[in-house]
Amino acid sequence: MKFTAESYFNPHLAVGAKRVDAVITVSATGDGSAVVQRKGKMLAIFIGDSSGSMDGDRLQQMKHAIRVGIDCLDEECLFSVINFAGSARTIVPATKATSAAKSAAHDAVQKLRADGGTKMSNALIAALKEAEKADASIVLVYFVTDGENDVNDSKSLEIALSSAEGKLQANCWGVGTDWDPRDLRKIAGRLLGTADAVPDSEKLKEKFREALAQGMAKGIGGVKLRLWMPKTVEAVTIKQMSPEIADLKGLCTRVDDKTIDVPLGAWGEESRDYHIGFELTPQAEGEEMMVCRPKVVYLDNGSEVAADGQRIVATWSSDGSLTTRINAQVAHYTGQEELANSIKEGLEAKARGDVDQATVLLGKAARIAIETGNDEVTQRLKKVVDVVDAAEGTVRLRSGASKGDEMELDMGGTRTVRRRPASA
Repeated sequence: MKFTAESYFNPHLAVGAKRVDAVITVSATGDGSAVVQRKGKMLAIFIGDSSGSMDGDRLQQMKHAIRVGIDCLDEECLFSVINFAGSARTIVPATKATSAAKSAAHDAVQKLRADGGTKMSNALIAALKEAEKADASIVLVYFVTDGENDVNDSKSLEIALSSAEGKLQANCWGVGTDWDPRDLRKIAGRLLGTADAVPDSEKLKEKFREALAQGMAKGIGGVKLRLWMPKTVEAVTIKQMSPEIADLKGLCTRVDDKTIDVPLGAWGEESRDYHIGFELTPQAEGEEMMVCRPKVVYLDNGSEVAADGQRIVATWSSDGSLTTRINAQVAHYTGQEELANSIKEGLEAKARGDVDQATVLLGKAARIAIETGNDEVTQRLKKVVDVVDAAEGTVRLRSGASKGDEMELDMGGTRTVRRRPASA
């Protein structure tokens, strides 16, 4: 697999300016083979909540979804199944996904019963143990819950997440509407994954199919974006912008006094976009400064492989026609972040009863989503508002919108689309 890193930014800064915003597009391409060539072993871990509140249809749908997920695995993949409530239990230890192992796992999953409270830390600790035993280079977690985490589990969850960073990559789903989005956002955010709402538990199996299809396409784990910067430059913003917005700054590690590594997780043949905001010491007019040398790095048979990216260079100028330009990629993702913020703030206004403010903010979100072709977010918005005039951002709050509709919008509001070509 070959990696590239393209940099998009305006290289011209006004005299006195001290910030450069760049979008770095990281792409991975293969050899054209239909078969994924993995570097190292892959482990898929299914974690299911079996607390008392899952009893009934939710538990049955979760068991069905996990079994669907198991059937999506190729025979070169390892897998494990963990269920948790107040404690965690590994019902299928890490094993190769043979037909016999899948059949035995189906039987074990079918025997799950609902009982007890919800302590998410125990599930992650059990997953870490499975990952360590399997010694896999790609560990993908599929996590399902329907309830709020035990208030006494906060510290233990923080410890578990700190131990799991860089080792597990988690996709999380909240079933129903009684769970706390903050719990799943925290897990997904710290473990380079995604979190979403599934108010209708019957749709969980489709979520698993989609996630497993993406997971089985991964070929390299532990990929990092390495940023070399002079000591006078600081990366103050580090966010993934596509396929969804995720703040990565808190997950970065320092290599030396000029270099940091940004974790990117597991990769297949794909492209993702990252927004890096740099603060630097202003220079005199005409002076040029190297702001950053980006690289993509990963391990291949224990040896580090690096792919150089396009350098980011700034020049100070008094020519306003140059310094006021906004790079199209940067402008696009500024709009996508504005979309996400409008949804968040609009739902918060609606929750506190400020209908006018909610209508304005969600109308703004609808306008941006439709203008940029963000179909997924547009569909979620239309469950909460009726769009009267898309161009003007005029909407009406839907009286029949359910809590589930709002949770789906809340969790999916950070989904983004890539910039369309100018001719589109």
